[in-house]
Amino acid sequence: MFEDLNITLILTAGFVVMASPGPATLAIAGTSMSSGRLYGLATAFGIITGSIIWSIIAALGLGAVMMSNVWMFDVLRYFGAGYLLFLALKSARSALTASKSHAHALAQPETSFIKAYSKGLLLHLTNPKAILFYGSLYAIGIPEGVKAGGIALVIFALGF
Repeated sequence: MFEDLNITLILTAGFVVMASPGPATLAIAGTSMSSGRLYGLATAFGIITGSIIWSIIAALGLGAVMMSNVWMFDVLRYFGAGYLLFLALKSARSALTASKSHAHALAQPETSFIKAYSKGLLLHLTNPKAILFYGSLYAIGIPEGVKAGGIALVIFALGF
C-alpha cells in the first residue's frame, strides 16, 4: 500500500521546511514572550491546524489548481504580506510606547486563547512558504496512483 511512497524523503523535506525559521516561528516566540507559554502553544496549535488544512487541500489536488492559476496564489500572497505588515506595525507601536503600564501588561496576557489560536491559523493559511511547500510536495513528491491510505499517512505525518 505504501511501497510507492518515499516516506523518509517526504518527512525529511517536511522537517527541513518546518525547522527553517519564518513568520510562524517568530509568531510563536513573540506570543510566548509577551503573553506566556500557554498562549504560545495556542498559537502553535493554530499553525499546526493551518498545516493540516494546507496538506488536505494539496492532497485534494487544489494545490495543482493554484499552481496553474497563479493569480490565486498572488491574492493569498499579498493578503499574507498585508497581515505580516499589520503584525509588524502592531509590534513596532508596542515597542515604541513601552512604559510602566506596558510592563504590567506583560504580566497579564492581553489576548485570549481563541485569539492566539486564530492568529497562528491565519498566519499559516496566508504564509507563502506553507502554500508552496504543500503544493509542490503533493504535485511533485507524491507519485501518481498512491491510494488514499498513503495520502492519509502523509497528511498525518506532516501534521504532527
